[in-house]
Amino acid sequence: MAAYKIRVETGTAFQAGTMDSISITLVGSRGHGEKRKLDHFGGDFLAGATDKYHIHEKQDLGDIILIRLHKERFSFFPENSWFCNQVTVESPAGKIYYFPYYHWIEGFITVELPEGRATLVSEKTLNPLLLKQRENELKRRREIYKWKVYHKGFPRCIDADDVRELDSNVQYSISKFLTFAMNKGTSVLEIKLQGFSGCKESWESFEDIKRIFLTYKSTMSEYVCQHWKEDTFFGYQFLNGVDPMLIKRCKKIPDNFPVTDSMVASILGPKTKLETELQSGKIFIADYKILEGIQGNILDGHQQYMASPLCLFYLTPQDEMIPLAIQLTQTPGLENPIFLPSDNEWDWLLAKMWVRSSNFATHQALSHFMRTHLFAEVFCIATLRQLPMSHPVYKLLIPHHRYTLEINVLARDRLIGPGGSFDKNTAIGVAGIAELIAREMENVNYTSMCIADDLKSRGVESLPNFSYRDDGLKIWSAIESYVSGIVDYYYKSDESIQTDKELQAWVSEIFKEGFLERKSSGVPSSLQNRDELVKYLSVVIFTSSAQHAAVNSGQFDFLSWLPNSPTTMRQPPPKTKGTATQESILDTLSNVGVTAFSMISVKLLSDEPGERIPLGTSLDEFFTEEEPRRCIKAFQERLSQISAEIESRNQSLTAPYCYLNPKNIENSVSI
Repeated sequence: MAAYKIRVETGTAFQAGTMDSISITLVGSRGHGEKRKLDHFGGDFLAGATDKYHIHEKQDLGDIILIRLHKERFSFFPENSWFCNQVTVESPAGKIYYFPYYHWIEGFITVELPEGRATLVSEKTLNPLLLKQRENELKRRREIYKWKVYHKGFPRCIDADDVRELDSNVQYSISKFLTFAMNKGTSVLEIKLQGFSGCKESWESFEDIKRIFLTYKSTMSEYVCQHWKEDTFFGYQFLNGVDPMLIKRCKKIPDNFPVTDSMVASILGPKTKLETELQSGKIFIADYKILEGIQGNILDGHQQYMASPLCLFYLTPQDEMIPLAIQLTQTPGLENPIFLPSDNEWDWLLAKMWVRSSNFATHQALSHFMRTHLFAEVFCIATLRQLPMSHPVYKLLIPHHRYTLEINVLARDRLIGPGGSFDKNTAIGVAGIAELIAREMENVNYTSMCIADDLKSRGVESLPNFSYRDDGLKIWSAIESYVSGIVDYYYKSDESIQTDKELQAWVSEIFKEGFLERKSSGVPSSLQNRDELVKYLSVVIFTSSAQHAAVNSGQFDFLSWLPNSPTTMRQPPPKTKGTATQESILDTLSNVGVTAFSMISVKLLSDEPGERIPLGTSLDEFFTEEEPRRCIKAFQERLSQISAEIESRNQSLTAPYCYLNPKNIENSVSI
């Protein structure tokens, strides 16, 4: 007889335990064991419990390569789900085999778990039973996770219209869902009690708008309220606000933006010219051409308006980025004046507000939703469909896909879908978002997804006071080092990458479904060597964690103060100078009700609703080997160092940049 010790760990989530009958079958290199019921006197498989059992087989089964867990009805009790963290098996010789799972098991079924060592399908020594298990696992997952077209030109998404259609393993936990629902309900109730909800009146003054901050405010949101009119703060936001992805060095003034020396002389000073500053790399531009021709939404029966501005910036000798000139549409002419800092106060302020309104649209639709949420969803679905749980890349990436499918289904249903928040509170609306994303997908490229390459391509790699760049490069480097350690451990040669058909199928599916097979994007459709794989995996992790934090976490801070980031404009862009007043600007901005709901929306989007999992941490331990665990520990230590460096730097900043502090970066796109 051969004695085996079994340890079964049940998760701690609400209702993770089960009353169902659980049995186990051990499968070893020398044969199968018998189906053995795991049963003690009293309760088994309670939430948070670790249950220990002893079973006996007729003979030593050799190395345990997989186990089968059988979940069956117990007595007359109804079926209930079970969240199994992991199972360990100790052989008669004292060798311990790990079987990590971290999944809900629902219904009366049998599931097969491979031994926890990460393996490649190309390994010549891989047992045929494990090959069959991988095939069956992926076949089952492909039946659960299917692609669909949400809008023409969009990256493909999960085939689900409601979160209840999602598999329970990718849904919010009950506690997270309830926290999210409670936060929303409380916020909506408060603005109703304050009398803001449904109010269609214009604000009486800028000071009057502050009334919506009676309950919600942050140190940075108050700073924005105080400094939003300043040119230096306007420029600062293009580097360290919620959309640091747009501004780029200007080498030549565009033909459709006829800025002259006389226009900007009062800012540049008498000792230089525009061309001189262009050649010295001190002139930058933000161009919203992608918004040209997009029709504004209709709110409460009234037409809303969009612009497609160009904004020129100057890096001053004091290393401050300031706006130099603004044109509100792409076609120059008498009815499209170039607004300047030398114009009267209200004209210049209104021009900057139009730029900020345009930035709200492109940030939400492109920098935020498309480039983080949608791309992270593509990575997630492809991982679930093409990589079995025993694949090292699955183990590496699965913590970075936590809750991504749930939040994206919620976003399509309640945020960017018909009747959602964007439909009710923004100028861009549902149709505008659809058109904008389709346009951007024609231009998206791999370079823009790799932070160092993107910074260089935009000519902003050496800008002073650019905290997004400084922190982002450190985070990327830490991720890249971590990924390199994992890749080097499992892939001993470039050939092992080329022959990994599961990995290649994963990359190919991302290219096909996520980037619509556009070769012009530069996104790989296959990988040939370890350097390519390390870079690709770094893109996936950075996009799904740090990049999302950079464009999401500061939304309340920068966008809740309506004048700094108007969600909609009720009047068209001005065609002449000298007509703007404080009253006309307030009549252009959204009404009281829309303002209040917009503030609530960015508040909800900024706050992770419980169960925070910072970058580099995970509730689940998928790797069982020592070297990957060492890599994870080294990654965590480097992130801790980066946190300390950022916190030390921030002490000297008037406006601290904390969005890429690893402590504040969520491990996945989950809100």
